[in-house]
Amino acid sequence: MTNFHRSLILGTSALALAGCGADEIVSPGTGGDIIINPGGGGTPTPTPTPTPPSSEVTPAAGCPTISDPVGLTDSGTISGPTGEYRVCTMPAQFTASSTLPYIEGLLYRMNGRVDVGADGGPAPDDSDGLSDTNVQLTIEPGVIVYASGSSFLNVNRGNTIQANGTADRPIIFTSRDNVQGLNTDSSSGQWGGVVLSGRAPVTDCIASGAVPGSVNCERQVEGAAQPAIFGGATPDDSSGSMSYVQIRYSGFVLSGDSELQSLTTGGTGSGTELSHIMSFNSSDDGIELFGGRVNLSNLIVVGAEDDSIDTDTGVKADLQYVIAVQRPGAGDTIIESDSDNAFNDSTPRQNTRISNATFVHQKADDQAIRIRGFADYSIANSVLVSNQGTACLRVDGQEELFRAANASIDEAGPVAFNSFVLDCETPFRDGSGSTAAEMESVFDNGTNNNSAFTNTLSMLFLNGSNEDAVPVFDVTAWGSFFELPERIGAVFAENADWVNGWTCTSATVTFDSSTSACTSLPVYD
Repeated sequence: MTNFHRSLILGTSALALAGCGADEIVSPGTGGDIIINPGGGGTPTPTPTPTPPSSEVTPAAGCPTISDPVGLTDSGTISGPTGEYRVCTMPAQFTASSTLPYIEGLLYRMNGRVDVGADGGPAPDDSDGLSDTNVQLTIEPGVIVYASGSSFLNVNRGNTIQANGTADRPIIFTSRDNVQGLNTDSSSGQWGGVVLSGRAPVTDCIASGAVPGSVNCERQVEGAAQPAIFGGATPDDSSGSMSYVQIRYSGFVLSGDSELQSLTTGGTGSGTELSHIMSFNSSDDGIELFGGRVNLSNLIVVGAEDDSIDTDTGVKADLQYVIAVQRPGAGDTIIESDSDNAFNDSTPRQNTRISNATFVHQKADDQAIRIRGFADYSIANSVLVSNQGTACLRVDGQEELFRAANASIDEAGPVAFNSFVLDCETPFRDGSGSTAAEMESVFDNGTNNNSAFTNTLSMLFLNGSNEDAVPVFDVTAWGSFFELPERIGAVFAENADWVNGWTCTSATVTFDSSTSACTSLPVYD
């Protein structure tokens, strides 16, 4: 393994952390402190100019043979600042398990919607009249997939994806403009996104009379012109695994006002493994979780133009180690918990739990976090900074704030905050059916909370002395997914290397200055 040498400057001190090899020094960022104070500009460090590749990429000789009968179509070449690439276009539907190998000088292209297998219906057997096609799409580390317009990848029920990059060679889903070097750090909305459609329970059924959470309760992927259905009654369903993946410049409007996120999970079950996912400049949400049972660790959302994390329709979601940083002047909320409709008391009731998040909101707006729709929600060991006068927390309704736990109606109890610190000019605001004072009382009932916190974050995401001094709340009682962290926040000395290698740099935030710019493509030796 090649050893890299990187340094992290914290004020005037250097921190060396163990990485892939005994001689490796890995740590985030470019050094120097950026302190965000309420009302301040919070201007990030300028993006370093990437080191140009020693030589430009030259196109691969041709497209590889894959197992799918249609195979890949050689679509000639495409050129950009990093060189010229062979373009291999995917079939509209993978009908046999196939692998997309990494080949130097080769990019894979989606020309419209690409389905992994055919929809196997809401039940894992054929009782619904549909049989699983059991197609698995494997994507090797270092692969780059690009698309434009309404193109998106949909992993249908009864099929799986294995897209597992590495810290040194992430998998990148991006836009054609990114390949051609036409993007800036504010570009967005240039293709659809990645959708995982599973069989775990959902609410807000599309079929009249269907019972929420049952096998007959299904939903349609937002904006899809042709049916793309998810939902069922299999909580531990698996759509495969994704790790060390970047999803850039997504969010194309598919129809009407509906557009996709970087990553959409629809009825995705707990058997799906998700970690080290980076969303960059989605024109809609960074991720949106529609129902299902979702476990997600090491999530980064940068520059989402709607919500960074949106949770809906009965999802049970556990997230740990989360960074969400909005572009200055862009975006809506960091968190929106939104099932606010006539079916608020449908079960399963949404219950989202987040530990070790660092949230940076950089727009004058209504609120940074909004929880509504009778949702259950818990945030612990986290930091929220809003530097443009925007209120930190809004919770709509008495049920969200005060309704006691009740297993018979799948109610986990009031929203809960522990070891959660807020650096905002206005910590709380009135909601629909609730007041800022009521929100404050619930917040103050938690342990180790501070709504008058002064952050000492550097580089927008790395703990300083104030964050490190906050006692940790033990989240292992929440469930086996969670580990007991050393500190609050997403990135601190004991775990600082998790952001290294697999991200990209931008004017908004730089996690690792040795990586290539988000406006460019990485070139590997």
